[in-house]
Amino acid sequence: MDVELRHARIVMTINVKGSISKAAVELGLPQSSLTAQLRRIEKALGGRIFVRSASGVVPTVLGERLIPMLAELTQQADRVIVEAAAHASDVFRFGSAEWTPASLLDALRSSLPLAEVQTETFSPVAAVDAVRRGVLTVAMVPSMALAGSGDAAELPLDGAVIAREPVWLALPQGHPLSVGGSVDSSQLSALNWVCYAHDHWFHAIESRLFAKLLRADPAVLHYADGHHEAMSWVRDARAAALTTPTGATRDVSLVPLKGTESTEMLVVWRRGSVARATLRRLVETLRRYYAEYAQGIPRYWSWIRQHPEEFAELRGYLAPSLDGV
Repeated sequence: MDVELRHARIVMTINVKGSISKAAVELGLPQSSLTAQLRRIEKALGGRIFVRSASGVVPTVLGERLIPMLAELTQQADRVIVEAAAHASDVFRFGSAEWTPASLLDALRSSLPLAEVQTETFSPVAAVDAVRRGVLTVAMVPSMALAGSGDAAELPLDGAVIAREPVWLALPQGHPLSVGGSVDSSQLSALNWVCYAHDHWFHAIESRLFAKLLRADPAVLHYADGHHEAMSWVRDARAAALTTPTGATRDVSLVPLKGTESTEMLVVWRRGSVARATLRRLVETLRRYYAEYAQGIPRYWSWIRQHPEEFAELRGYLAPSLDGV
């Protein structure tokens, strides 16, 4: 096996994180898959690069020799990618987390008529890394993706909040709790849940809310790898799930949740890589798109109208609907 750039990135991620499990989360891979890849890389390089310790992994003597060389390789590759992207400025590469509606591509093309717009779906952490390396022009990600990408202060990125979404409860249509008002914690313990995989970005939010509201481990039917898979379990297995309103599908019921928290949806870009006028149009387009999308979620749209103070970024894009509310 020849050593490739992706292998160098794998080694560098493991070295920075100091743990195969943490590196697997960073790279969006199952731990078993990353372990197998590391073994193949080590075989190609002629020896062990890391050894396990009580606190994670540490470089071997061979690793200490090779890791600086692999770091230089990835840095050189990043410079090549950024330089190439700078000379292909007519292509606007937009990444988003988990899923990308076709209507979003249409909105971006309308607002950026002079650019060839390409869209791609990434995991949130991978999307942030792709922007950092110049593979993507911008990405729309939940704010915890920045925390998952290392020291946010050291990332060469800028960003803007598109919207702050509350976490709500998804229930099967016709469920007794779906026809009332907001659900409180006392009504949650009897539900069977579909939860999110431990390496999914929403898992940390879900865990905090369960600890806060249930104060006990929920009865879990299945761990899903994304919102749409979770919604299918809500519909077909009559389970309950936590979700952002835009993560729900039309075939489930959304219910506000008392004592919940909100997530920030950000658009991020590499500093100095996008013209200010383009960024203004982009942020305006994404906020307007979010507002229009929210109008198709009846209960959520009503909530926005009743709680405009929670959606400050959207007020200018919802006028006149929110004015006077």
